[in-house]
Amino acid sequence: MTHLLHLDASARTNSLSRKLGAEFVRAWRDAEPGGTYTYRDLAAEPTPFIEEGWTELCDAVLAAGVTDLDRLAELAVTPAAKTAWQMVEPLLAQVLAADVILIGTPMYNYSIPAALKAWLDQITFPRMSLGQRRFIVVTARGGAYSPGAPKAAFDYQERFLRDFFAGHFAVTDTVFVNAELANAVQDPNLSHLRDVHEASLAAAQAEVRSLAEEYAR
Repeated sequence: MTHLLHLDASARTNSLSRKLGAEFVRAWRDAEPGGTYTYRDLAAEPTPFIEEGWTELCDAVLAAGVTDLDRLAELAVTPAAKTAWQMVEPLLAQVLAADVILIGTPMYNYSIPAALKAWLDQITFPRMSLGQRRFIVVTARGGAYSPGAPKAAFDYQERFLRDFFAGHFAVTDTVFVNAELANAVQDPNLSHLRDVHEASLAAAQAEVRSLAEEYAR
């Protein structure tokens, strides 16, 4: 039985990234009705930015050479670190309980929303590994950033997350599903690309449904 952790990071309540994430969840539930599910809206309930106590806890992890995430609590010895751990513990517990982690995120200014970055910072410690957990990231971009597009070099969203998961979590099989040119719906200067956007969105919807069935196994 698979446990799915689903995160949304868009400031829009009716965003494409949220819709794609919901599409994945529907297909996943159809494929594995016995699976369990946890949802967290990082925009509606923002994760606080890390503070001094988190840095103390991080330093303690480094000094002790600890790689076992179950031992983090014992390293929170200062008052500030103990306060930080109270924030970290439930967030990290949700991650550790999951087999699949689904992240729905827009591209903001070529990268990820601050809400998602804050969550990542809180749950990340040196030398940690998330083992066999699988990550899928569904994104919406206002422009086109796929290979060969004029702004492909400006894609710091997928590049950052892929490198982050590999470098910090030892997870190298992250799957990205990107719906591009969303701004063609609003921007008259991009209206001639609306059909390209619709095709990109349709392809993304089909891909998330296929992935949901695969990840339910």
